[in-house]
Amino acid sequence: MPSAPSTLTFYSTGWCGFCARLKAGLAAEGIEYTEIDIDENPDAAEFVMSVNNGNRTVPTLHYPDGSTQTNPSVSQVKAALAA
Repeated sequence: MPSAPSTLTFYSTGWCGFCARLKAGLAAEGIEYTEIDIDENPDAAEFVMSVNNGNRTVPTLHYPDGSTQTNPSVSQVKAALAA
């Protein structure tokens, strides 16, 4: 597993509707993140699979504290960042 990122990292794909919805919600809240497309980055895909029982499930978020969430709501992201 990669070490904890310095900023919120958003693992996504270009075709993921849930990703698009979450990105819009984060933008509306002014929450910044680094986005990595797992279809374009095999190492990122491996990380996503490592935290999702072998599944390439997106959106997967990796927080600066090292924790992850899969398909969270904007309110869950805000709570995780505030913790």
